[in-house]
Amino acid sequence: MKQYLLISFIFIFSSINAQQQYTVYFDFDIDETNSPSTNKLSQWIAENHNVEILKIEGYADSIGNALYNVDLSERRAEYVLEELKENNYIIAKGVEIKAFGEDKAFSKNRAQDRKAIIYYVKPSPPIIPETDFSKAVNTAKKGDKLKLPNMNFYNNSDIMLPESAPILNDLLAILQKNKKLKIDIQGHICCQIKEENEISLRRARAVYNFLIKKGIDAVRLSYKSFGSTKPLHPLPEKNETEKVANRRVEIEILEN
Repeated sequence: MKQYLLISFIFIFSSINAQQQYTVYFDFDIDETNSPSTNKLSQWIAENHNVEILKIEGYADSIGNALYNVDLSERRAEYVLEELKENNYIIAKGVEIKAFGEDKAFSKNRAQDRKAIIYYVKPSPPIIPETDFSKAVNTAKKGDKLKLPNMNFYNNSDIMLPESAPILNDLLAILQKNKKLKIDIQGHICCQIKEENEISLRRARAVYNFLIKKGIDAVRLSYKSFGSTKPLHPLPEKNETEKVANRRVEIEILEN
């Protein structure tokens, strides 16, 4: 019984400890954030796009009618929720909205009571499986080039085949864990000396766009293409194996 209570206490304490909060402020009798908080909220959203929202609480100062202040504080909380939604924020289902009105207006500076508090938790760091590719990236040095294995596209297209998903997710998880890692994504083609339709550039850009959409900062990524100027096997290739080897997307380690 004692062991059960201890485990329960540790679980509850960990859950509370993991919960964080962010506060925004409003001008008197206004249900939209004031200018400083609007700017700070936008910055907070950009830096915390993966957090899970638990609840939003609205508050008001003690001036005016108590019922009106409850309504005002609810509108403030709803405003913050809408701002998060409009910025494509990841919103947890069933976010709780609570309006306290002037019930907790204890500050000497009434401006401190005109607020909304966002309660949230940050996601756990991604668990990266120990694939051969992740091991290679972790041991690579600046300037090393690594082929993205099984990174394949439809013929003469920058549309990825479904079999490319595992390596893309592997690369994404590596970048999410190693915040210092910067890479250059490089596209190559096979079989033809003169490239048509910038296919190698489009394929490198497709990988780049995937990572950007998943939240990787653009300052950590770049991309370029080499066409058939840097083949692993001389052109014309002797067989299909050599063609596949030349037709590739690589990453070059810029910083780790």
